[in-house]
Amino acid sequence: MAQIKKFGVLKTAKIAGIMYFLISLIFVIPFGLIAFISGAARGREGIAGAFFGGVFIIFMPIIYAVMGFVFVALGCLFYNLVAKYFGGIEIEIE
Repeated sequence: MAQIKKFGVLKTAKIAGIMYFLISLIFVIPFGLIAFISGAARGREGIAGAFFGGVFIIFMPIIYAVMGFVFVALGCLFYNLVAKYFGGIEIEIE
C-alpha cells in the first residue's frame, strides 16, 4: 500500500482550474448561444437576453475555473492538515 501524505496545493489547484474551465465550456456554450439567439430573435425587447447570453459565454467559464481553483486549493490545504495528524489516504499501486 502507498499513502498520499501531501498534495501540492498550487499545482493541484491549477490543474483542477483548467479542468473546470474546459468542462464548463461543454455546458456554457450551448446555453449561452440559446440565450443569445432567443434574445436577439425577440428584437428590441430581447436585447437584455442577447446581452446576457453573450456575457454568459465569456464570463461563466472563467468564474467556474476560478472557483474550482480556490476550492480545490482549500481542499488540498485541509487534506494536508488532516493527513499530517491522522495519516493519508492509502492506495494500492500495481
